[in-house]
Amino acid sequence: MSTAILSALPEEQSGLLASLEQGQRLVHAGRVFWQGKLYGHSVVLALSGIGKVAAATTATVLIERFRVARIVFTGVAGGVGDGVSVGDIVVAQDYVQHDMDVSPLFERWRVPGYDGVRLPCDPALTAILSEAVSACLISAGGHFDHEFMDAAPRLHRGLVASGDRFITCGEVARALRDPLVAAGHDVLAVEMEGAAVAQVCMDYALSFAAVRTISDRADATAHVDFPVFMQKVASRYAERIVRELLLNLKK
Repeated sequence: MSTAILSALPEEQSGLLASLEQGQRLVHAGRVFWQGKLYGHSVVLALSGIGKVAAATTATVLIERFRVARIVFTGVAGGVGDGVSVGDIVVAQDYVQHDMDVSPLFERWRVPGYDGVRLPCDPALTAILSEAVSACLISAGGHFDHEFMDAAPRLHRGLVASGDRFITCGEVARALRDPLVAAGHDVLAVEMEGAAVAQVCMDYALSFAAVRTISDRADATAHVDFPVFMQKVASRYAERIVRELLLNLKK
């Protein structure tokens, strides 16, 4: 059975696509999917598009059409947690939709029909992904170092928030994070797709894990740094982490 590697943007998968063996291109639901072999594993590479609805559609196609065994999301995010710096890597343990609010009918951030605010990732797959990140950081030496980074990149594990907004203002980032933290949800990073994929995978009882490279601090510099960071840093992170993950996965 195949492992789906899902990303939002082409730059996040350029290295993986170049390494794909026996690649076959398929188009379904307006999206391009690449099936083939990567480091000895059957994989499907796909781009989710940007935003929760696009990501949910793509995840559903991967499950219904391609019958994948698991979905791994690799991409970038804005850091909002204390000590989460540009160049660090966050492995999601669970997700929250920061723009979901059906209060007072339900608790803020809770998706109706689901238990609690948080949407969990698969613990076993997440542990393998965390090990892959740790191994990459140990073995990479200075490979990941870049002018964007003030220090060597670090691994963080915890809560990631998703919503249909690209955060480019420190005030907005604080307004997003502070109520979550006050309610006991110490969010580390913010992006636009992962919670939707986590929700779909919960519906289908499918294993899901996600890793996000911190491209910015979700402030006024985000739109300036983002394209260059994607090209020079994020694609290298994705390629090395996914390689290590697949080498450690059982076929």
